[in-house]
Order: sequence, then C-alpha cells, then structure tokens
Amino acid sequence: MAKQGNIQIASENMMPIIKKWLYSDKDIFLREIVANGVDAITKYKKLVEMGEAKGGNDEHFCIKISADKDAKTLTVEDNGIGMSEEEVEKYITQIAFSGAADFLAKYEKAGGDGIIGHFGLGFYSAYMVSENIEIFTRSYREGAKGVHWESDGESTYTIEDGDKAERGTKIVMHIADEEKEFLDEGRIRSLIEKYCAFMPYDIYYNFTGKEDKPLNDTHPLYLKNPKDCTEEEYKEFYRKTFHDYHDPLFWIHLNMEYPFRLKGILYFPKVKSKAELERGKVKLYCNQVYIADNIKEVIPEFLTLLNGVIDCPDIPLNVSRSFLQNDRQVQKISRHITKKVADKLTGLFKTDREKYVQCWNDISVFIKLGCIKDEDFYSKVKDCIIFKDLNGEYKNLEEYIGKKREEDTPAEDKPDAAADKEEEKKEEQPVTVYYVSDEVGQAQYIEMFKKAGLNAIVCDTFIDTHFISYLEYKEPTKMRFLRIDADVDAALKGEEGSEEADKALTEAFKAALKNTEVAVKAERLKDGNVPAIINVSEFSRRFGEMNAFYGLAGADADRDMTLILNTANPVIAAFTGLDEEKKNFVANQVYYMARLAYKKLSPEEMKAFAENNASLLKNYIEK
Repeated sequence: MAKQGNIQIASENMMPIIKKWLYSDKDIFLREIVANGVDAITKYKKLVEMGEAKGGNDEHFCIKISADKDAKTLTVEDNGIGMSEEEVEKYITQIAFSGAADFLAKYEKAGGDGIIGHFGLGFYSAYMVSENIEIFTRSYREGAKGVHWESDGESTYTIEDGDKAERGTKIVMHIADEEKEFLDEGRIRSLIEKYCAFMPYDIYYNFTGKEDKPLNDTHPLYLKNPKDCTEEEYKEFYRKTFHDYHDPLFWIHLNMEYPFRLKGILYFPKVKSKAELERGKVKLYCNQVYIADNIKEVIPEFLTLLNGVIDCPDIPLNVSRSFLQNDRQVQKISRHITKKVADKLTGLFKTDREKYVQCWNDISVFIKLGCIKDEDFYSKVKDCIIFKDLNGEYKNLEEYIGKKREEDTPAEDKPDAAADKEEEKKEEQPVTVYYVSDEVGQAQYIEMFKKAGLNAIVCDTFIDTHFISYLEYKEPTKMRFLRIDADVDAALKGEEGSEEADKALTEAFKAALKNTEVAVKAERLKDGNVPAIINVSEFSRRFGEMNAFYGLAGADADRDMTLILNTANPVIAAFTGLDEEKKNFVANQVYYMARLAYKKLSPEEMKAFAENNASLLKNYIEK
C-alpha cells in the first residue's frame, strides 16, 4: 500500500538560497520591506472600516525610513496593524507563510484592494544586505504587549517582550560590511524614487516632524479620471517621472475597470536623435508598487519606444515580482494596451492631421516597427501611415497610389460606369511607387524626376528598407517599391534612338572603361544635362543591404549595376567621334560622376577622379 507524507524543508538549507537567489537585484529588499509596511497600514484601515479595530482615518498613516552609519543600521517603521508574539512566530518564522493571504482569508468581506503581499517571502529579502535583523512591533489590539524578535538569518531566532509603545512595526536591518552603500542617503533616496514613487502612504527619510515633505506621490496622476486632468498636469507628471524636460508630443490615459483593472499614461516622447530611439521606459506597477520596466509580457516590444506608467492590480506575479506568470489575462492586457495606442493614433490622424504630420518624424519609426511586429496593430493603423513626397506633402499610401493611378490612366481609358470600375479593380496591377532613401545623395535623380513631372516618397529612416518589404508582402497586389535609382521610368525617356548607333556607343564606351565589370546601356533621356546615371536592380540592392546588415557574404550589389548613357547629352553624343585617349578620359570621368551621384567612390576611384579634375583645370587654364 502506498504511503503519503509531507515534504520537509530545513530552514538552514533554505535560507542561503533565499538570500542569494530569490531576487535578481539586491536593492529590491527596500521595496519589499516598505511594501510590507504599506500592507500593514492597509490592513489596519480595513479593520477600522469594518469596526474590528478602534481608530480614525484622519490619522497620519506613513512609513519612516532612517539610516545610522555609525550603528550600521537601516530602519523602516510603519504605524499599521502591528503583530503579537504569536503572529510574529506565525508570519515571520514560518517561511512562505503569507500574512496578506491569511488576512484576506480571515476577513474576506474586507476585499483585497491595496493588499500587496502574496508569498510571505518579502521580509527575507532584507537578509541579502543584512547580517542581522531586529523586529520591534506592537499589535493594534487593546492591551497588546510590545514584541522584540531577532535573527541572523540562519536557523535560529530569539523572541521576547519588547519596549515598543505605539502600534505598528519597526524593522531594524544591521547592514553587512560589504553592503554599506545601503546606508548612504543618496542611494536610499534613489531606491525610494525607483521602487516607492507612487506607494499609497507618505514615505519619509530621517523624519523630524518639522514640515518634512514625503518622498513619494501618494495620488499619482494616472489614478485620476482623464477628464479631471489638465494638459499642464500631464506634462508636469512626465517631466517629474522621466526627468525629460522636453514636452511629450501627446499621450494616452488608460483607465479601465472591466474585465480587468488597468490604469496608466503612455507618452510619445520627442525624439532628439536616432540614438535615443530605444531609450523609452514603460514602468509597470501593481497597486502602486513598482514591479519592473518594459516587461515584455505586458508591454509589446515596439511600445518600449514610449515612456509611460501602467498600474495593473490583476497581473499574476511570481515570487520575486520581476517576471509574470504565464496567463491569458496578461495577453488580454497587452492586446488592450496595443489597441488603445492604435486608437489614439488613428483618432489623431482623423481629427487633427496637421498635428499628426508635425509629430510624424518622431513617431514614424515606432509605428513602422509596431506594424512589422504586430499584424493586428498594422491592420488598425495602416491608413494613418504617411510618407513625405518630393513636393514636401504628406500622404498615406492609399492617397498616393490613388493619385498616381489616376495620373497614369489616360482619359480615354477611364471607365464611366460603376460596373466597369469594379471590373477594372479586379484586373489592377500593382502600382510602382518610387522612393528616395537619401535626399542629398540622390539629388541628381530627384531633379530628373521633378523635371519629368514624376513624384516619389521619402524613406530615409533605418527601418524603411524592412518596412517597404513588409508592405509589399502585406499588399502584393496593390504596390511595389522601386528606389529612384533602380530603373529609368518611361516618363524620363525621350524618343528612341538608332539601335545600331546605341550598340556602337555602348561597345566603345565599355572598351574605354577601367571598370570592366559594370554593364553599359544607352537611353535617350528628356533631360540632356546629365551625361549618365547608374541604375541598380532593386532586388539585388535590397539583398545586398540585407546581407550587409547581418554581416553575411554577397553584400555587394554593384555586380548588378548598370551605367545608363544619356544619348541626349552632347558629351555622350560626341563620344564615338573622339580619339582613343579622349575616349578613355571621358568614359572614366562620366562613370566617376555617375557613380558619385549614386554612392561614394572607392579610394582608388576617388584618386583617379581627382587626377582627371586636376587635368581638366590645367587644360582650361592653358586653353
């Protein structure tokens, strides 16, 4: 017959593990000890409300923190429920016995709002920095005696009558020699700011009672109803919380009670440089207790470009509160946050497009990254993704493509019946959307486009190469993207020349070029000022850029580069009549000029180009 029994855990074996491995950061101990004080006060207030304890809500409930460098002690004191000797032995000496859970079970009608503790392990986090801890406590019950408990965190403790005269609990941590940083005032204040900034009761450091100001904000703005908040309050909360003295572009106030509780504010920061794009910080709180920054289960990766505060009492925490348990509720919360962000963007696009356009350069990378990472987000915001064109106007792709299709369709081909329009829509081919990735480097191509009455969009952020590929994947029948130097649009071409003459020109030019790898082609362009341009296959260039990004072989797209000779240009038109020496000079100089308009020359090419220019200047002076 099978036997059953209870697993025995020896505290002398458990304590070293708790002290070393329970929390990833030692400084979390202060959050845990203060959070215990918050719970103690909340419990007492609930008992008063139920008539289970005497007292008044007009009492100044607070937590006092003090440090004594000489005595090497750090003290945290609250005026909450306190403990009897029996309760100290029950809640402190029994590892993982949660006083919060026990209280909620005992006083179920009190409700769990504001009760933070769950696991009964927070107190022991103090042993990560302490060699010895004392507890001085007195229960709220009439006639209760003070209790003094002490332990070095090994397997033994002492408990006796104490001299604490007032209700509440005082934790005295004797800081270990190697952890003296936690006696420094600046260090303690920074920890209070990080972990306790919004805890619901006043927190003081070295309290004197003489007009001391609490170090925390017990009623943070995100807990208020959005309709009761002013624009200046939102900005002030942002500056104080994130130490950014640049006003945010705009913000989203989250305020939800069902099916889960969620409050917070997400700010869209002004991007001061590309290097700062990933410096956003979304702080996650549970009942005003700081949990961590940018927790991926709650905050999608692309939202970490924002700054914000989110408080969700319903998130399922693990023991250390640093990570979340796997839970469908968490997924729902994450999706809700993403939806609210999408709603804010689409709302601003529709109601205040001028402001939206002004903010676009700061938010475009965030939106594009969000689309690539989250298809649902893309479906919600795709109509408010805008691009600047060569005229400086901002249009979404639907507007841009619609206008381009209209311009490309001859009047006689336009249907004049709704049925014809529907039929034509089915047979539509993807519209070619030209784009510019470098307005300075591609200036020559831009000028040619403008002269020909053509337009293009500007894609000059680091994510755009990936984003246009994503758009082609999502909308394969609607659009295809070509960089402005990837092809010669039909609108740039003039009348076709002689095939025989073009062949002779390209062969002569190719023979004169030092770079024998480049392909050469002749075209008659409308703009006769440009001797030659370079085209590179869109596919080859994107493939090369992708390989270069990942450090792979095959990153050189120049092998698919074509030099387009403009037969409308006088220099090119006269080329075949030149002697061999001049052909060599002109061919290479034209190539260098075209190459320079496309990308930087190699050191060897730059040297030859400079020598040619010096020769031209010399001949000009001697002429």
